Amino acid sequence: MNRQSQAAVLFLLGAALLHAGTTDLYLRYVKAGLRPLLLASGAILIVTALATAWYEHRRTKTKTKDEQDQQKQEQQEHKQEQRKADAGTLAAPEQAAPEQAAPEHARPESTQAESARAGHAHPEPRVAWLLILPLLALILVAPPALGSYSATRTGTALQEPLAYPALSAKDPLPLSVVDYAGRAVYDHGRTLTGREVRLTGFVALEHDGTPYLVRMALNCCAADAQPVKVGLTGDIPPVLQPDTWLTVTGTYTPRTTHDPVNNGPIPFIKVTTATPTPTPRDPYDESWNN
Repeated sequence: MNRQSQAAVLFLLGAALLHAGTTDLYLRYVKAGLRPLLLASGAILIVTALATAWYEHRRTKTKTKDEQDQQKQEQQEHKQEQRKADAGTLAAPEQAAPEQAAPEHARPESTQAESARAGHAHPEPRVAWLLILPLLALILVAPPALGSYSATRTGTALQEPLAYPALSAKDPLPLSVVDYAGRAVYDHGRTLTGREVRLTGFVALEHDGTPYLVRMALNCCAADAQPVKVGLTGDIPPVLQPDTWLTVTGTYTPRTTHDPVNNGPIPFIKVTTATPTPTPRDPYDESWNN
């Protein structure tokens, strides 16, 4: 892969990052707060690609000019030598000997080395073109957000909140899954008692059939996403499909269980209504570390 090809790959990668950053596609990979850094990275890659292409074009142009100048100089030197040889032949024809090409073994070592290099030039390794496959995957394939498969194989990542901000008087009270779980477990539901709350998440079914409402919490990107789970009890639909997004309305219940994967605490919510809902624009919950 030559410099021009490298510049093309850099340009495409930068364009892909800008495309992801200017649409909702980037939310499949990183948290929303990293959008400015993603856009800046894409712009830097494009500028680097353009600078590389310009430098390579200038270097090639200069090299071509030098080669042309050297060729002209060699032609002039050859003409001068030819004139001298013709003049010597006319002055002493009886001493002139037919010019013979120097045998291969009599050529200068530098000329032989150049001939060897020209005959055995190695092309650029083609395996380097495999680097473009991840780029094509980024451009052509938009991976789905992590769902129930990851949630049931990863322990709950619930952490104790640093504080419990005052809740809105709105009824029902909209809360994130992370906020509800933290208040239910570590505050023992004191700020939730007597309130009707509304949560949105996707369904995950434990091996024993226990339904969970889950939201994947991000630290920085999808690679470190971990689930926070809330068990469902009460008036829940008789048939639940994994990865179905639900908006549930219910009340706090002191019931808890432990995650079979890491023994982490999982609170429950007593459901009064459960309604299917479209996948949200940002499928991850970023309130975990906020």
